[in-house]
Amino acid sequence: MTDFAIADPSAWMVASAEVIALVVIVTGLLQTMFCFVLLLYAAAALGTRPPVHRSATLWRRYSDQAPAISVLAPAYNEELSIVESTRSLLALQYPDFEVIVINDGSKDGTLARMIGEFGLTQVDRFVDWSVDHAPIRGFYASPRFPRLLVVDKENGGKADALNAGINCSRTALFCAIDADSVLESDALLRVVRPFVDEPELTIAAGGTIRIANGCKVDAGRISAIALPRNFLALVQIVEYLRAFLMARVGLGKMQALTVISGAFGLFRRRQVVEVGGYSHGTVGEDMELVIKLHRLMREQKQDYRIEFVAEPVCWTECPDSLAVLGRQRARWQRGALECFAKHRVMLFNPLYGRIGMVGFGHILLVDVLGPLLEVLGYVLVPLLWGLGLLALPWLLAFLAVTFMLGVFLSVATLVLEEIQLRRFPKARELAILAVIAVAENFGYRQLSNIWRLQGWWQFMRKQQGWGAMTRKGFAAA
Repeated sequence: MTDFAIADPSAWMVASAEVIALVVIVTGLLQTMFCFVLLLYAAAALGTRPPVHRSATLWRRYSDQAPAISVLAPAYNEELSIVESTRSLLALQYPDFEVIVINDGSKDGTLARMIGEFGLTQVDRFVDWSVDHAPIRGFYASPRFPRLLVVDKENGGKADALNAGINCSRTALFCAIDADSVLESDALLRVVRPFVDEPELTIAAGGTIRIANGCKVDAGRISAIALPRNFLALVQIVEYLRAFLMARVGLGKMQALTVISGAFGLFRRRQVVEVGGYSHGTVGEDMELVIKLHRLMREQKQDYRIEFVAEPVCWTECPDSLAVLGRQRARWQRGALECFAKHRVMLFNPLYGRIGMVGFGHILLVDVLGPLLEVLGYVLVPLLWGLGLLALPWLLAFLAVTFMLGVFLSVATLVLEEIQLRRFPKARELAILAVIAVAENFGYRQLSNIWRLQGWWQFMRKQQGWGAMTRKGFAAA
């Protein structure tokens, strides 16, 4: 017996076997994807634990063993937020670190603002030319801020700027962040934990990214957490929680993590240099770096760990307009497809262990096939029902399962947030996000899949470039 019912038996002669087979394949793959996502949630729930909240406790536990870190912040046309972001980095609670801001040929006043605000003058700096990048035009520093170095270079893109920062760094670990982000003061102390606990195995670790829209920033720190009023920003808060507290926690527990966000990731410099640093010519440079590290260690048959640590938080500004958000999501989709195509030999390859089986299986189901399957399901199932080829109960069951799973995962992620991070001080804010978690499934989710299909189209046309990302800057307290 099939999984669908024919409402009008006489229509059987009209229906082609190919169309019916396509419906069965699409619904079967969707069910597989849903089961995999539920497995990730189960792994995330089992791995969730209340965090150590007191920074003093973290300092006592890790300060004596914490290795030195270079914080790399590439900046391109970040005039609105670069000063607040830099102040937040300089205010980090960590025993030994330096901050390297890489001005990637900005066309606005990014460099001038940095020079003026921090009293910088041009200096000399030794550069270890380990990975390739565009020429450096100069270095800027000030005795007043001995931890701060500004690198001015010709434009080459984010990956190129990070490579320049790697060459200029003097530490065994580097932390890559976005220049428009604000790290919580104890973020480095929290994210370095795997490197202290298992220093011989850990080669990379990522932290949680949260939306700063609506929050107040004072002297480079989040002084008041609040929800934005913009619907797009609100729905992205739920998306980010779902992506980090479910998918990445789950994949991290299975040691199958394929991406550490470019906005906040800690890496061992030696292995990154060994794989050639960040790759040029891709918009998914953060994802591809993690995949290259997996591939290097697996092919060399070395034991290693790539971790996700939920407690350290990096706050970033998200798009609040449809045009900018659509470009961002299409670019993310294109980046995932580029990485998958470039390293497709790893898919289900026993040589790469769980990263080939689970990690690349996740990319295949969620990133490669996900938007295609969902859009086909939304189009084919109602269409065949309208033609009298599918019974109404089957249509309603399909829609109910599809929407209820999305609602369940979003609301359940809010529960994980309350257990793991507890960054929302008021119950009212959690209630608002619960409403958004339901509302996003009716319109926004479908629009998001259309943006991802645009990314598919751009990938097929081999389109490059990031597109304009308009920033409004952080709100001051």
